Amino acid sequence: MKFRQAYYDEPLLFEMASEEAEPIDLEGLVPEGLRRDRLNLPNVPEHEVVRHYTRLSQMNFAIDTGFYPLGSCTMKFNPKYAEELASLPTVTRIHPDQDETTIQGALRLMYELQSSLAVIAGMDAVTLQPAAGAQGEFTGLLLAQAFNHDKGEHRHEIIVPDTAHGTNFASAGMAGFDIVEIPSQDGRVDLAALKNAVSDKTLAFMITNPNTLGIFEDHITDAADIVHQDGGLLYYDGANLNAIMGKTSPGLMNFDIVHFNLHKAFTTPHGGGGPGAGPVGVKRLLEPFLPVPVVTFDGTTYHLDYHRPKSIGMVRAWYGNFALLVRAYAYILRQGGDGLTHASEHAVLNANYVKHRIQGALDVPFSGLRKHEFVASGSRLAEKGAGTTDVAKRLMDYGYHPPTVYFPHLVEEALMIEPTETETRATLDAFADDLIRITKEDPALLHGAPHNTAVGRVDEVAAARDPILSWRYLKAQPKF
Repeated sequence: MKFRQAYYDEPLLFEMASEEAEPIDLEGLVPEGLRRDRLNLPNVPEHEVVRHYTRLSQMNFAIDTGFYPLGSCTMKFNPKYAEELASLPTVTRIHPDQDETTIQGALRLMYELQSSLAVIAGMDAVTLQPAAGAQGEFTGLLLAQAFNHDKGEHRHEIIVPDTAHGTNFASAGMAGFDIVEIPSQDGRVDLAALKNAVSDKTLAFMITNPNTLGIFEDHITDAADIVHQDGGLLYYDGANLNAIMGKTSPGLMNFDIVHFNLHKAFTTPHGGGGPGAGPVGVKRLLEPFLPVPVVTFDGTTYHLDYHRPKSIGMVRAWYGNFALLVRAYAYILRQGGDGLTHASEHAVLNANYVKHRIQGALDVPFSGLRKHEFVASGSRLAEKGAGTTDVAKRLMDYGYHPPTVYFPHLVEEALMIEPTETETRATLDAFADDLIRITKEDPALLHGAPHNTAVGRVDEVAAARDPILSWRYLKAQPKF
């Protein structure tokens, strides 16, 4: 695909401040007793602000502008009917402090979303409170800990396979647990290694299925038996739920806890780091520990139930990010059970089609069918002096967002590709053709990529080590 991104020498808003623009009395909008200091905001005419952000959007990339095969992220198209519904005044103008009798419609939506997610995942109860997938993981681990303490036990180890989703290690560490990593065998969990790792210290085994290689863990019920026999719990990372909806469920695999990534399987926006939504589902034995409040229904009225003595408490202010919940609820209603199954079928079909198309150009470790994504290896490119980073950057010149690179770590020069069910065969063919073409290009051309984007190859190490995230911080830099 021919592609050239717009480029503007765009100043920062603070650099666009103008004394000619009519000032807005922002101080007058905030009571004096609540102000910490004078608001240091630039005075910019409205039309210039609109033009500024429009130009920035043209120098950006989004699912609405092109193919986004970012592995393990499920970058589906966000349906516009869901955006319209989330913008209704009945969504945007209600307040969490309102009496529950005045928000019965909102509570009904939340109750029905809880119920729908429970059915999809094979769980008995769901909380909608966590604000992101990683916070859902953290919440799930706190639930496991509360259950454990309620039994008078003090287990402190979380087992995680090397094919796990990246946040599993971080969530377990943040929750204060010791992490035990186990290796894979042919791309799947090594059951012998799992047996050796499980003990009376094991609180839970965290795993996603299919895993980050896109391979289905077909011995998952055996793994569940191993963990449960020693008193541990099985935790399902919902990152890859889009591959199995309507085909199986975490409940059927004997999982005890699951978190959902609504921005993945259920098409809510990824949000640039927030807001998000990461509901958590549990089996009956863990239900008493769910965060409060839980939305309940007595047959006539919906209620916010705070009276749960074993609850871990609140993990998010109020009741979760409601507008995100509205979007997911709308998607589930629109799709229905058959539609969700169809989505998973096409996600799997698309991933395997692209895998088949590019196998001659890149290696794909491990044999067999993949589910929603697959991991290719760019190791053979080393013979011509190129690598996975070069391929990923060059794909930007063809109008694609790069796939995930160098993850999972057990694949050398990893390139993780997830097409989702959104894309047509024409798009997949174009992507495969361009990827194959790139592997044959001159290494010098690859090393300089991207060439057609607003910003060339950035120093990612420097950006990570020395982030400049505010105008105040920028002004403090010696070179400014």
